[in-house]
Amino acid sequence: MTPGTTTGRPDTGRFAALTHWWRRAFSYSGDERDTLLVIGKSALAATLAWATSSYALDASSPAFAPFSAVLIMQVTVYRSVVQSLRYVGAVVAGVLVQAVLGFLAGPDLLTFVLVALIALTIGRWPVLGVQGPQVATAAFFAFSTYTSSSGDSERFSQLGEIVLLVLIGCAIGTAVNVLVAPPLRYRSAEYSIRSLAHTLHGLLADMYPVLAEGVPDQDSTGQWRARAARTGGMIEQARTGLRTAKESALLNPRRLMLRYRGHPGFQGYEAVLGALERTLYQVAALARGLDRYREEDEARRPFLLRYAAFLESVGAVAEVLTTLDETTLLPQAEELDLLTDRAEARRDEVIEETRRLSLSLADPSAPYGVLVTEATRLLEEFRYTSDVLLHAARSAE
Repeated sequence: MTPGTTTGRPDTGRFAALTHWWRRAFSYSGDERDTLLVIGKSALAATLAWATSSYALDASSPAFAPFSAVLIMQVTVYRSVVQSLRYVGAVVAGVLVQAVLGFLAGPDLLTFVLVALIALTIGRWPVLGVQGPQVATAAFFAFSTYTSSSGDSERFSQLGEIVLLVLIGCAIGTAVNVLVAPPLRYRSAEYSIRSLAHTLHGLLADMYPVLAEGVPDQDSTGQWRARAARTGGMIEQARTGLRTAKESALLNPRRLMLRYRGHPGFQGYEAVLGALERTLYQVAALARGLDRYREEDEARRPFLLRYAAFLESVGAVAEVLTTLDETTLLPQAEELDLLTDRAEARRDEVIEETRRLSLSLADPSAPYGVLVTEATRLLEEFRYTSDVLLHAARSAE
């Protein structure tokens, strides 16, 4: 390998990755396109705010306006409005603290100490949320402006200008976020369901082939239990995605498109997400039940074969959920209904096999009762999921 080859490959790889990133951004909706959209909207809002404050108002500190416009450019319109109100409140509070103490005590070091203490205390107010630190920031900028001004009238004018520029910046930033491609993250709900469904499908796809070959070893059941236990973080991420999707429709003019295009609504997706969450917990319980199955018995091998067939059938149901898409929701819901019927037939075969083999479902030392119970619960959750999506799809038609 030559030195030229060694130094050239990383550059080529980075260039290829960058090219692929831009191709994804312009090819379809996703994180890349959202990133470009936020950058473009923030630049537009900042430019408009600067032009307004610098040229229209001839402000002495025009940077406050574009800074405010970019600061409140949030992932949803609702969040932009809420954070804008909190930010304005924080700035006004900071400027007022400085104004009152400055005019009463003058621009000396003791006044700054009092301003800092009071502003930092107000900034802890829960109502201000993440904008709390802006109280002290505004107070410090106001103190600097106050000390550099001469005469009470000029000082009052400069402090009022800060508040006015912040109001202008927030107004322009919010307006741009609302009027220019307002973010509508309703697909986050679908992505959340797909993510959990992929996890569930992968887990079931690993389980049923092993069961079909006989009693799983302790390493296999331990891995299944560990994988199911690690889904807590994924479940929380999925719920965060659903909350973002619901929030993005609030105060958003594009929400009318959801109704026009027959969007099934978030209640159906929320119900499905809850069902998937419970299903993952049940798979974990199922793995614990299998962990107790240690005795190799050829006479009972047919039970495992039937159970493997059942898990394969519910895995097929989960696989459909990995491609959930509102544009094809009705045929997907109908397919789910059909696959759930098949899974129910496989569950009935499991129960029939326990009767044929005279397996005790009430014996706590045997795993059959637990496995049959979890199979019934899994089936109930998938039946519920199928019914919810079928109802949502038909209502959206």
